[in-house]
Amino acid sequence: MKSLTTAVICALGGGLIINACQSKEKKELKRPNILIAISDDQSFTHTSFAGCKFVNTPAFDRVARNGIYFSNCYAGSPGSAPSRSSLVTGRYHWQNESCGQHASSWLKKYVPFADVLKANGYHTGFTGKGVGPHQYARNETDSLWRKENAAGAAYNSIKYKNNEPGDERTAGGIGATDYYANFCDFMRRRKDGQPFYFWYGATEPHRSYEKDSWKRNGKDPALAEVPGFLPDDEIIKGDILDYAVEIEWFDLHLSRILNYLDSIGELDNTIVFVTGDNGMPFPSAKANAFEYGVHVPLAISYPDGFPGKRIVDDPVSFADFAPTILEMTNTEPEGMMPMSGKSIANILKSKKAGIVDETKKYVFAGRERHSSSRWNNMGYPVRAIRSSGYLLIWNMKPDLWPAGDPRAINSETGEMRPLYGIDEKGIHHSEWAFTDVDASPSKSFLIENHNDPGIKPYFDRAYAKRPEYELYDVKNDPYCLNNLCGIERYSVVEQEMKTELLKELERSGDPRVVGPDKEIFESYVRYSPIREFPEPDGTDQ
Repeated sequence: MKSLTTAVICALGGGLIINACQSKEKKELKRPNILIAISDDQSFTHTSFAGCKFVNTPAFDRVARNGIYFSNCYAGSPGSAPSRSSLVTGRYHWQNESCGQHASSWLKKYVPFADVLKANGYHTGFTGKGVGPHQYARNETDSLWRKENAAGAAYNSIKYKNNEPGDERTAGGIGATDYYANFCDFMRRRKDGQPFYFWYGATEPHRSYEKDSWKRNGKDPALAEVPGFLPDDEIIKGDILDYAVEIEWFDLHLSRILNYLDSIGELDNTIVFVTGDNGMPFPSAKANAFEYGVHVPLAISYPDGFPGKRIVDDPVSFADFAPTILEMTNTEPEGMMPMSGKSIANILKSKKAGIVDETKKYVFAGRERHSSSRWNNMGYPVRAIRSSGYLLIWNMKPDLWPAGDPRAINSETGEMRPLYGIDEKGIHHSEWAFTDVDASPSKSFLIENHNDPGIKPYFDRAYAKRPEYELYDVKNDPYCLNNLCGIERYSVVEQEMKTELLKELERSGDPRVVGPDKEIFESYVRYSPIREFPEPDGTDQ
């Protein structure tokens, strides 16, 4: 009897062990959800986690505090479309033909990771701004173009209605899409147990803003921190606080999404990425390869998957996102073009802080055309390389104006607009000059006061022509004010970064470097309004 009992117990015990192993295996094989929250035009310093006093971002802080905060994340470009293109393909924007350009067509052959996740059983979608601005297929004649947004299926039907109950928007410039409600709609359509990928793309804090909305939202101008490339003036401060109001709107909806996931028990199994597509929409920031143009906030959390409560200083790139997501979800990149980015899963799974992967020394970014800002819709080609301490910028055509031409043509009369877009009353008109900089009080303030000796250095920094190469010590000069190129003390750093940049551009097949058509970027059609500018005549004005 004793031996029979022992045998039964052993058999039962064996079954329990097998069942436990199967349960453990099932848990380990459960695929993580993916949530990407991406703001539109937010520089790296503008989260309360990073110490910013004039903005409150509890949702970002939650992800950064419980997960990993990356102090050196570089977007793919200082402009939306090429930057987002890099994120979803794992490739530099110069590798993606028209898909890497602002307001051009998205070709079917550039498969985003969302498609691969969907093919492998994920419920996929986005709300707000997806991968764009791009032109997607309009009808059957666009046979080579993609029809669906590269972020996935759109969930944008639920809107706020002006001045109706439930319209809680805190400023007039905020978009009508109710991001959280659309996310809930997306989740209702998910099958039980189905993993999901969702892209929450706010249109904030992209301009335009409601001027002085900060007053109604209780902002304190004494806390407004003006970056060193802008003058410390009340107009600039007010503009920055209006920007902060819209960052907080993005963060509010992220907070609601996180709370929802927590309430249904999915947050711990969700890899959450929170970032911005490029820097703040101010002069010397957005559309520039300076720190405040391409250096963006990034926090990633995944409680079930990697250790949190860390700050990591490794330089990471938007091109790294796609290979990381595919590795973390155990998904093969079937149908995707070869990726230049590298998975950072090893960094995520590590317990280390600071520099985790000593081999990851550099990341790369660049730009071509941003808005329609020069004769014949020409761009301003730039490539950049960033280490944990230095930034090297290659302005490939330094004869061009970096912020766009200083005067446009009146399309109705054919006459030249006044220089810098300043009319006879001294009022600046943003659409008349330097149109790679978004219309704003800050832009107009610099231009209207450009002759003031105290303002001229800021004006020149934003709008004047630049040397071919610029090198900055970003730890000590985050505003990128002191170009170190040509200084003997930094010659070794300068030469090494030039060499590494050229090597990567050659390896990645950048047409600007390897050809055969180095001007091919100028041939991609722009599917948004074109401004008229005079043909360059070799003069500065």
